[in-house]
Amino acid sequence: MSSYEYRPIPAGVADGLRARDDAGQTRGPYVDDEGGAPLRCCLTRSAIGERIVLVSYAPLRRWAEEHGADPHAYDEVGPVFLHADGCDGPRHDGFPAEFVSSRRVFRGYDKRGHIVGGRLVSPASGHAEEVASAALDDLFADPAVEVVHVRAVEFGCFFSEVRRPV
Repeated sequence: MSSYEYRPIPAGVADGLRARDDAGQTRGPYVDDEGGAPLRCCLTRSAIGERIVLVSYAPLRRWAEEHGADPHAYDEVGPVFLHADGCDGPRHDGFPAEFVSSRRVFRGYDKRGHIVGGRLVSPASGHAEEVASAALDDLFADPAVEVVHVRAVEFGCFFSEVRRPV
């Protein structure tokens, strides 16, 4: 099984989004009274009473800037939750345990930032990492796939970026 890097929103990018998000807005933080919000700064869920913020984020835009690509209409902007007061990032290495909570769509993008493939992944109890790795193996078998984005099926929200193992 290949070892893939599930990448949260980097700390510097998250800091920028807290100041002004990718829709050009400043969003106010709030206390999460229910807990369970999917935090994209650390790939965990919020705890009851944590201060969080919901911002607009364009994940492919960041990758495209780094790689000199122009994703055109694939440059989507959508909602993500972050810790309101900063975050130390993931509390684990490798496969994020939160993945097992629901179905995901894995979207492969080429060097232009255009979608070139995708997979619907429904993690089986106790086998989520194997199911995710198999989908990533399949997508990355196509040499055109440069990066994969993982998204929630029900809401389409960005979960994380995945890159080829080094």
